[in-house]
Amino acid sequence: MKDFRRLKVWHKGHAVVLMVYEATQDFPKEELYGLTSQIRRAAGSIPANIAEGCGRSGNAEFGRFLQIAMGSATELEYHLLLSKDLGYIDEKKHRSLDSMTLELQRMLSTLIRKVKAET
Repeated sequence: MKDFRRLKVWHKGHAVVLMVYEATQDFPKEELYGLTSQIRRAAGSIPANIAEGCGRSGNAEFGRFLQIAMGSATELEYHLLLSKDLGYIDEKKHRSLDSMTLELQRMLSTLIRKVKAET
């Protein structure tokens, strides 16, 4: 069992979640159970899957949960774009969140390759 708190990728994912929650505070109330919920769930899924993978046995299972986290990061990337296009977040906030999400995807990709090589 790995300690997820020691992984830089988990810390980056957690930071993204915190920023997403802050950015979605002012979304329209009618989006509370729509886009607000979806974007928060996608963001939260990233570090949660990293943590869950750390609690599993073996690199194969860890790698599978990292792949799920990558899928959630890609979903988040789209939801951020949609939020910008709908005018729910401004260009500056979108650029910042998108940049963090892309960095997180690169970190996940690197870790996935490393875990696969060790399997």
